Amino acid sequence: MHNMNNLRQQFIAFALASGVLRFGEFVTKAGRTSPYFFNAGLFSNGGCLGQLGQFYAQTLLDSGLEFDMLFGPAYKGITLASSTAIALANKGRDVAFAFNRKEAKDHGEGGSLVGAPLQGRVVIVDDVISAGTSVRESVNMIRTAGATPCAVLIALDRMERCGTEDALSKYSAVQEITLEYGIPVISIGNLDDLLNHLANADSNHGTQNELSQHQAAVAAYRSRYGVV
Repeated sequence: MHNMNNLRQQFIAFALASGVLRFGEFVTKAGRTSPYFFNAGLFSNGGCLGQLGQFYAQTLLDSGLEFDMLFGPAYKGITLASSTAIALANKGRDVAFAFNRKEAKDHGEGGSLVGAPLQGRVVIVDDVISAGTSVRESVNMIRTAGATPCAVLIALDRMERCGTEDALSKYSAVQEITLEYGIPVISIGNLDDLLNHLANADSNHGTQNELSQHQAAVAAYRSRYGVV
């Protein structure tokens, strides 16, 4: 059996090598200047998306969660849920998936939902949770269809407190979803995994040495905005 911690470290290394996880100065939706940025939209070729699906699928299976199908919120969630479903099938677990359109269609099959009918225990597959808007919309759609949202599966948990500079929440967006809906949020990796990766960077290796230079900035950001 593989080590789950190894899987998390492999994912951070994969995201960095793919250029999906980057260092620099990035302004987040919350208006903060972050020393790192994760953009799943940059997993833009078949090989990377296939590997990403494997990480999602293995993380979901390792969680031990009981589930019946996957749901991908438009737009990023569509490819993420699709690639996860393919990877699960390759691991011997063939499950249905569905996704939504941003705008309801009034011809053909109609409606805003595409794919398998929403039923049973549904896992919402997304990239990150920033404001939690797409998750809330997904939960409402799943419940309206008579199914049960049982978890949210994301790539990276930024472990960041919500709110403005002068009114920081105690909780992160991920924690707020769990508190609000009583469902777990499962992540392939998180900010602590990134910090561990940077801390263990081998100073004898050029690229890794460059990575270790970002450790202080990420650690400072974690101490300022991170959840306990």
